Amino acid sequence: MPKQPLFALGRILATPGALGLEVNFYPYLCRHQYGDWGDLGEGDKAENDFSVANGLRILSAYHTPDGEKFWIITEADHSATTILLPSEY
Repeated sequence: MPKQPLFALGRILATPGALGLEVNFYPYLCRHQYGDWGDLGEGDKAENDFSVANGLRILSAYHTPDGEKFWIITEADHSATTILLPSEY
């Protein structure tokens, strides 16, 4: 993992569904910002690496300790990062 964040998160937002998970999202936001894309396939991870280098949208997928899946998406302009459930996309 890199020693510095790969990109700015901007304003951090969370949807009602994500907030309903009652999870501390800080560790997941750190993983996202430092390039640990979570539970994605190799192709999607490579796409994120490309997106970081080329200023595109970045998506990570994680699971809570209870097995609930959620996404973290940082917009291409890094103005905002949103935590959401896949069903809320």
